[in-house]
Amino acid sequence: MTRMEKDEIFRDRSDFIGDFNFGENVAAVFDDMLNRSVPFYQEIQRMIVEMVNDFAADGSNIYDLGCSTGTTLLNLNRNIGSKVKFIGIDYSEDMLARCRKKLSEDHFTGQYELICADLNKGVHVENASVVIMLLTLQFIRPLYRDKLIGSILRGLNDNGCLIVFEKILGEDSLINRMFIKYYYDMKKRNGYSDLEIAQKREALENVLIPYKLLENRELLLKQGFRYCDVFFKWYNFCGLLAIK
Repeated sequence: MTRMEKDEIFRDRSDFIGDFNFGENVAAVFDDMLNRSVPFYQEIQRMIVEMVNDFAADGSNIYDLGCSTGTTLLNLNRNIGSKVKFIGIDYSEDMLARCRKKLSEDHFTGQYELICADLNKGVHVENASVVIMLLTLQFIRPLYRDKLIGSILRGLNDNGCLIVFEKILGEDSLINRMFIKYYYDMKKRNGYSDLEIAQKREALENVLIPYKLLENRELLLKQGFRYCDVFFKWYNFCGLLAIK
């Protein structure tokens, strides 16, 4: 199996911090980055499998939009009993290269397709029982989010679901600052230095644009989802389940 390389991208002080991107340097350490930067990441993965099992329908497609290195696809393939096709979409060829390698090494048994595409330009979804956006919507430019969610809804079968997990803003600026502090404390516990946290924050400033929880929920309901509820909440992170 591919060895998990340690995330040290922002370890050394830099005079210039460019915008965060998902090229080879990030793809190489992305699995470690998620495990150390996303609260309860393994539990989130388990919960996604649990929910997908209830919605996956034989003969349908399951989409992972922003599939990165394929961790979610691997977990689904190992645990989903339904006969489905997995479709992973990501705009980074470097991420997809890592994904293909991991799926091959794991002897991925399910039918699957990996597509390189920019979700800012829309997405074609069809015959879907489940669509997953794990830390993906926050990287879509706000101008394009309504259109993207509308396309996903149209491609979902009746009673299909969209699972969204996001970094979010607090409803109040004071509470928002508190939650961010608690989050950075978590990152420090997981071995990141103050410098690493500060430099990554600067790199993400113009790239990751979070909404408030209620703004995300309103976005989903406005596009026509019948139901939408929170399945996970930890300070400034939130998971939403929306049903067509």
